[in-house]
This record gives sequence, structure tokens and C-alpha cells, in this order.
Amino acid sequence: MIQSIARKQIAPLGLWVLFGCTSISWLITAAIAPEMAQAYTARVEVSLISQPDESYANFLRRAEAIARAAAQRSFDGDILVTDVAVTIIGQHNNAIAPILLLDVSRQNWKRRPIVSFWATYFPGTQSLLDFSQPSESNQPPESEPNQ
Repeated sequence: MIQSIARKQIAPLGLWVLFGCTSISWLITAAIAPEMAQAYTARVEVSLISQPDESYANFLRRAEAIARAAAQRSFDGDILVTDVAVTIIGQHNNAIAPILLLDVSRQNWKRRPIVSFWATYFPGTQSLLDFSQPSESNQPPESEPNQ
């Protein structure tokens, strides 16, 4: 009778030992090697409206300044951000088009924080936004011919 009781408890005892060892090894692993931080890309989109009588060169300079500030703010605001993608969308004369895309890693930005070095410029933007024409708000009203 004692032998039968001893045999019946060996199986449950073996399961408890297995479960206990597994739990202890999991706890030790979790304590020694905590979860790794997840890095990610911050994506920012900014709309920029042209000023009256503003040239395309000035408009582009403002876009670069805004992109630079947005990238720096993204890196400063979250230490887990490894890459930043800033898209500047321009609006002029009721037309909307992308001006530039700044896509840069934190390491490259620290080494060289210059927008023009990391940005992709869209070559057709000036004509799409019709910067060759004066803006609608600046055109003088058409006068009727004298009769």
C-alpha cells in the first residue's frame, strides 16, 4: 500500500518540479535581461501657406526652417525616436503640393543637422503652386472700361 501511494505522487511531484523550474528560469531571465525598448520613426506633416507677395525662394526657406524645428522637436521630445520623417505641404493660390520631405536618423541629424543635406525636394512644386503668377489676393481689381 505504501508503494502504491508513493508511485501515485511521483507523477504530480515531477510536474510541480518541472513547473517550478520553468517559472524560476523565466523570472531570472526577466530580471537579468529586461525587455528591449522599441525604437520607431516619428512622422510629422506640416501645412505651410504662402504670404502675400512672397517669392518661392522665401517660401522654400520657411519650409526648411519649419522642417528643421519639427525634426529637432521630435528627437528632443522622445528618446525612443530613431528616425524622423517630416513632410512640408505648401499652399499658394488655392493650389496644394508637397515642398520637401526630410527623412533622417537621429545619428545622422546629430552629426549634420542641415535640412538641405537630408531633404528630398520636389522639383515641380514651384510650377504646381503657380509661383510665377502673383497671388490672387494681390491682383488689382479689374476696372471696367469707360463708356
